[in-house]
Amino acid sequence: MLALLFCALAAAQSPGTFNPTGNLTLPRSFHTATLLHNGKVLLAGGASFGNIVPTSSAELYDPSTGTFTATGDMATPRSIHTATLLPSGKVLIAGGIMRADSGLLLPQATAELYDPATGTFSATGSMTVPRDRHSAILLNNGKVLIVGGSKPIPQQGWPPYQSAELYDPSTGTFNATGDMTEPGAETATLLPDGKVLVTRCVDYCFTASKPNGADLYDPSTGTFSRTGNMVNGLQGAWPMAVLLLNGKVLIAGGNLGDFGGSTSAELYDAASGVFTITGKLTANIYQGTAALLPDGTVFISGGSDVFPPDPHPGVYSATEVYDPAAGAFAAPVASRPLWGQTLTLLPDGTLLQSGGSPPNESTGAEIYHAARLVPSYVLLSLSGDGHGQGAVLHAGTTRLVSANDPAVVGEALEIYGTGLIDGSVIPPQVAVGNVLAEVLYFGKAPGFAGLNQVNIRVPGGITPGAAIGVRVNYLSRPSNEVTIAVK
Repeated sequence: MLALLFCALAAAQSPGTFNPTGNLTLPRSFHTATLLHNGKVLLAGGASFGNIVPTSSAELYDPSTGTFTATGDMATPRSIHTATLLPSGKVLIAGGIMRADSGLLLPQATAELYDPATGTFSATGSMTVPRDRHSAILLNNGKVLIVGGSKPIPQQGWPPYQSAELYDPSTGTFNATGDMTEPGAETATLLPDGKVLVTRCVDYCFTASKPNGADLYDPSTGTFSRTGNMVNGLQGAWPMAVLLLNGKVLIAGGNLGDFGGSTSAELYDAASGVFTITGKLTANIYQGTAALLPDGTVFISGGSDVFPPDPHPGVYSATEVYDPAAGAFAAPVASRPLWGQTLTLLPDGTLLQSGGSPPNESTGAEIYHAARLVPSYVLLSLSGDGHGQGAVLHAGTTRLVSANDPAVVGEALEIYGTGLIDGSVIPPQVAVGNVLAEVLYFGKAPGFAGLNQVNIRVPGGITPGAAIGVRVNYLSRPSNEVTIAVK
């Protein structure tokens, strides 16, 4: 009977296809979708009623039931904002556009926190300046880098910022950090070494003779420095950027100077600081959505070949997959025509595609099943159920970190689990007591086939206890939580 059930499920969820799931509670596009520690997905904000009016509503998608249900509303309506999962499990919502009393859609500086335990949003500190279409990156030190965005000056065409800032979850405040070398930040990508690659569109991509520059942000100094120029001089406005398993960054698509989409794509190599051309997209894509799959390929959905896509003549129903090994894009399957939708990698390895437009915002959602599904990272526990006392040793010993033999701040620990991708250079982020720890090693556990090992240094700032939570976030998916003792 189990074999028959498995065959039926496999037939219903054929690899390389979309399958419908429940509908959103509210039509929305340019919202955010964040995978929470409990495995549900928080969808927040976005635009409703013809891509104009930002909403304050939020909802949760439950993969176990395939349904969406409302959760608490944000304090402020917003779209084109950012959502960042913090080590504590809360979600930082920052900036985005709001509808001012004048009727104009303007950037805002407000920010708030979503608490999954209560299903509510609460205010936190505001950004130093109003921003929309910015990027938010959780750094390895636990702070959030906010970079880019537009100034609220419509008479000047909403010029881009040169400034950047940091959000500190421990204080709930934003503070300025070093400025970029030039205004504008179209993409921001956390690199394996902990630095952040920022790419920009010079003069709104209208000046082909001036190359699009890129910066590196170094959290240890709080400064930006120039790195190589992008190859495609006009590729810049709203391209897609994805960190690949080999550590290179794929930059694809974008808005050309004539407001058309681009097929161009290139790779940034952090080791050399150089951009090089890779294969072209199968279609001109502006403002598409991309997600890294655990098999190393990049899934791309929707987008448009014109700006703005109204009355949506060029909004795509196609999807594409980039294969780094071949350096080529291929179009695997049709989808709904979409612009402003989200893609979320779920714990089982499938992708949730939600919302989007045209001609108006959609309540549609579907699940994409890749050819090979890879589940989230799993921490081992002594009980075998993934909870309670974790399989964590004092580094270089066979001693279990326990209440009788607790860890101390600054010492190295060995954490055991399964689910790291062989050959990947992307490190996991490990939180101990809601504080990110320094990762000393990650990879195969020597002498144990199929087992992974992550070595960390116990961070400071932890309240001592006999059951301190440990969780790994790997490829944008949180693991289960186990506990250790820290004195």
